[in-house]
Amino acid sequence: MTTMESLIGLVNRIQRACTVLGDYGGGDNTFSSLWEALPSVAVVGGQSSGKSSVLESIVGRDFLPRGSGIVTRRPLVLQLHKTDEGSQEYAEFLHMPKRRFTDFGAVRHEIQEETDRITGRTKQISPVPIHLSIYSPNVVNLTLIDLPGLTKVAVEGQAETIVQDIETMVRSYVEKPNSIILAISPANQDIATSDAIKLAREVDPSGDRTFGVLTKLDLMDKGTNALDVLEGRSYRLQHPWVGIVNRSQADINKNVDMIVARHKEREYFATSPDYSHLASKMGSEYLAKLLSQHLESVIRARIPSITSLINKSIDELESEMDHLGRPIALDAGARLYTVLEVCRAFERIFKEHLDGGRPGGDRIYGVFDNQLPAALRKLPFDRHLSLQNVKRVVSEADGYQPHLIAPEQGYRRLIEGALNYFRGPAEASVDAVHFVLKELVRKSIAETQELKRFPTLQADIAAACNEALERFRDEGKKTVVRLVDMESSYLTVEFFRKLPQEVDKVGNPGGNPGGNPQATAAVDRYGEGHFRRIGSNVSSYIGMVSDTLKNTIPKAVVYCQVREAKQSLLSRFYTQLGKKEAKQLSQMLDEDPALMERRQQCAKRLELYKAARDEIDSVSWTR
Repeated sequence: MTTMESLIGLVNRIQRACTVLGDYGGGDNTFSSLWEALPSVAVVGGQSSGKSSVLESIVGRDFLPRGSGIVTRRPLVLQLHKTDEGSQEYAEFLHMPKRRFTDFGAVRHEIQEETDRITGRTKQISPVPIHLSIYSPNVVNLTLIDLPGLTKVAVEGQAETIVQDIETMVRSYVEKPNSIILAISPANQDIATSDAIKLAREVDPSGDRTFGVLTKLDLMDKGTNALDVLEGRSYRLQHPWVGIVNRSQADINKNVDMIVARHKEREYFATSPDYSHLASKMGSEYLAKLLSQHLESVIRARIPSITSLINKSIDELESEMDHLGRPIALDAGARLYTVLEVCRAFERIFKEHLDGGRPGGDRIYGVFDNQLPAALRKLPFDRHLSLQNVKRVVSEADGYQPHLIAPEQGYRRLIEGALNYFRGPAEASVDAVHFVLKELVRKSIAETQELKRFPTLQADIAAACNEALERFRDEGKKTVVRLVDMESSYLTVEFFRKLPQEVDKVGNPGGNPGGNPQATAAVDRYGEGHFRRIGSNVSSYIGMVSDTLKNTIPKAVVYCQVREAKQSLLSRFYTQLGKKEAKQLSQMLDEDPALMERRQQCAKRLELYKAARDEIDSVSWTR
């Protein structure tokens, strides 16, 4: 096989692989980009211009549906693969990958049936392509795209928009910079009215990508010829025009063999008084070779960009394979190692959330800096230390015998009652941090790429984390409640030792030595001023305790919950892992089928790209 055939064959294989992997026309952007970077030949022409006959002449087989009006109603991506001399010809459809067609009449029937599956048995069109590969020693390596024929009016059974719909579809193929336009025009019509040339001129004004083909030369009126077009005087292109003589309707009806038809075509040009001087550059065989040679030059020019795109794609796929994870070994030790590695990846992300590498940990500080102080400010101390309640509590504490100097029992009961209110904010702080930690666990599981392939392990880790966080919450609540109870169990003595002096100052303004404190106390002992001072003293003490708890509750919460979550979130889970058997570990590593499919697709693509790169390296610069 020549270098040219190797290059074009390689392009064909890459394009087919892109199609097999479901990326042409949507899906993976990289593969779509690769497809568009590879050149192909779009066959364009008006209805009944002879497009189908040209394709069949190039292939050397009668395989396309025929009829009047619109016959081609879906794009046909036709890939020709040259095989060794003497090998059997056959065809394969992408939608029937396991079936080889050796009967080309059956190929025609399947194209019709596959068209009808999408469009129904109507005259409507569809942009969904049919992919057909033909393997034959009688073809050159080419990718041809047969498009619906351009038309000017809608006929019965077609939508009013059919004219624009067909043009839009055809444009989507020929506008691509790597598309080679094969513009088919019948010789028995004025070239100025050619739909194919009109469209080609719009999308390729320089004519660099356009090959003009003139069909039906044998059907021109006697005494006329198409030399002005074929020799480039009527409409000049960068590439030479090629004339084609298709089989006559009588030949088609008689099932004249395409090889015989090619011989007749060569004979026509060789003996024609008008075209014999151009015979060596006319006919379907010459057209196929011309396109193949042009494709080879285009591919050579595109090799650097194609290679660059392939190398970039390989790097991206290697990275994705690393994220998806390589296949897992079957032995228990390797599976345990995989589980541990995934758990460590999750723990690393969880700690990043707590320590600030990822968002979320700041919400814990928000609990301490906003929620806890706000909750403490809302505690109902005003009601608890109202004059009426203070008088009632002090009176009940004294019993039948009123206090003599200071109502100590009243003070204690008022303080203990007030301190009980701190339990709510303390426990609420624990619950709030617990909620944040649970949310960070959920986010960390979702962000751990390695975990996505193992839904069972995800659930196991989530359950283990939630169970651990519940333990930490219980311990946190016990600790913060202890802090409150500690304040109740032992009051700060220094605070109350200052009170008699303050009472003296209130009872004897200015500290007058001549004052009588006992008399003043006796006067105030059962008055409102006395109970207001008690309420004020208790309020001051509660304020001091509140400031203390505002600092110590966060310390306890962090110690019991946040610190433990960072250090031992999965400790029990690891202990249980060591006791699991190989079968249980396998169940934990039961992968998500969608991710398994994604990995297989990535592996196939990676294999394709690497093979393509190797083949390009081996043939691209051979002289």
